[in-house]
Amino acid sequence: MNKDNYAVIMAGGIGSRFWPMSRENFPKQFLDILGTGKTLIQQTFNRLEKIIPKQNILVLTNAKYKDLCLNQLPEIHSDNILCEPAMRNTAACIAYASFKIYNLNQKANIIVAPSDHLILHEESFLDIANSCLDVVCKHDVLLTLGINPSKPETGYGYIQYTSENLQSSNDIFKVKTFTEKPNQELALNFLNSGDFLWNSGMFIWSVKSIILAFRKHLRDIFDIFEDGKDFYNTSKEEEFINRVYHGCKNISIDYGIMEKSNNVYVFPSDFGWSDLGTWGALSKHIKLDKQRNAVQGDNTMLYNSSDNIVKVPDKKLVILHGLNGFIVVENKGDLLICKRDDEQEIKNIVAQLKK
Repeated sequence: MNKDNYAVIMAGGIGSRFWPMSRENFPKQFLDILGTGKTLIQQTFNRLEKIIPKQNILVLTNAKYKDLCLNQLPEIHSDNILCEPAMRNTAACIAYASFKIYNLNQKANIIVAPSDHLILHEESFLDIANSCLDVVCKHDVLLTLGINPSKPETGYGYIQYTSENLQSSNDIFKVKTFTEKPNQELALNFLNSGDFLWNSGMFIWSVKSIILAFRKHLRDIFDIFEDGKDFYNTSKEEEFINRVYHGCKNISIDYGIMEKSNNVYVFPSDFGWSDLGTWGALSKHIKLDKQRNAVQGDNTMLYNSSDNIVKVPDKKLVILHGLNGFIVVENKGDLLICKRDDEQEIKNIVAQLKK
């Protein structure tokens, strides 16, 4: 295993589209959503430790989730759990991890991965990740993993790529554009064009390349973390981060760097990926009954009902009659009933609940 390879697991989100299972005090990355016996963050860590030394895996999370990380990942040292004192999107947390890693190893190569994604074909993913890690140690490029689309999905961002290959690699292509979640018509056009991929939110680069990109495109964030170069991996690191982190711009790595850089490439991939961002995405990984209902709950009975997603406690008796195309979820007494077509509204509803 290459001691210069590192992984950064982003685990600070609250997964509001999975309410009421995912809560702010116990978000979806810490849940066993699929009933596999392992939570999503445990699956992510176990996957990455097959190609990255355990001591080189860092977890970025909100400070209030540190104990959850320690409980669920006993293999990881507490110093490798980097706590954000405020939510500032992905650019700030990636900058923090990158400067900390650079302080340890200036030859480092990094794979950045969300903590709550599903990967069904693990060996294929690991082969691709290893191949990309080999590439970024030789080339000043920012790599992202794109997923070959299977349908006009409106819940994902898209990456358009050109036919220009990266030198020495026929599997990696120059990125032309990034597009946020499109409407149905545009998503269909993307699918039919053949040169668009789903944006997986996974990145691979050398630590030098990403820090140079911050200096060029997000100079304010670069300056904040550059000022801490004497504090990383010392007893003064936490105090420094708590002092400066609130001053970071709230911006994603996609907007802040990937869309602005001219050395961005993509590896078109197919390894059974899903971001499990919605109940609809989850239902694709649950066995369906003859009426296309995805049901989790031992005492659930459905009559004249189809195309529903139902997740309720096993001890709860639930009878559904004449219900078609709905999401029904109960957790700790809170109940969600929502049309499947409107599931993207769940996030907005949860935001209103907080107010």
